Amino acid sequence: MDWRRRVGDLYRLRGPGALEEFRRGRDRLFREHPQSPIPQDERETFGGLRYFSPDPAYRLRCRLEPSDGSQLVVDTGGDDGVIRYRRAAYAGGLFLPFADTTSGQETYGAGRYLFDTVKNTDGLALELEAGSNEVTIDFNYAYNPSCAYSPLWACPLAPPENRLPVAVRAGELTYPT
Repeated sequence: MDWRRRVGDLYRLRGPGALEEFRRGRDRLFREHPQSPIPQDERETFGGLRYFSPDPAYRLRCRLEPSDGSQLVVDTGGDDGVIRYRRAAYAGGLFLPFADTTSGQETYGAGRYLFDTVKNTDGLALELEAGSNEVTIDFNYAYNPSCAYSPLWACPLAPPENRLPVAVRAGELTYPT
C-alpha cells in the first residue's frame, strides 16, 4: 500500500519542472522502496529508468464518449489469466493500457500504461474539465507495467482496440537500461 501511495503522490506534482521531478521521484522509489518491482539484487546498481525526451506534441486534447458498459476481457500474459473490466467513460475508475509500434522495439513489448485512476496514476497524465466530455492526456507520463521489471508481477495487457498503428515516442523506454 505504501508503494502505491508514494507513486500516486508523484502524480500530484505541479509546476514547470513537474515532469523532470516526476521522473527523478520514480527513479528514487524504484531504487530505494522495499516494494519496488526492481529485483532486490539489481537495486544497488540501478541507474534509473530511461525515457524519451519530453515532447509537448504528445499532450493531446481528446473527447470521451460514453460506452455501452460491455465487458472487456484483458489478458495478463501470466498465470493470473484474464481480468474483466467494464467499458466506461464517466463513472468508475479509468485505466488506459496501450501498445504502439514502438512496443517490443524501443518500449516494453506488451505495452505501457498511461494512467489508472484506481492507483492514483492519473493526476499529471489526465486532466478532466468539469461539465465537459473532453480531457487532456499526456503520453509523456506513459510508464511500463510492473511486469516489465520482474516476472513476479502479472499485468493487464493492452486490449486490441488500444493497440495504436503509430509510434508514441513519449514516456518510458524499455527496461533494463
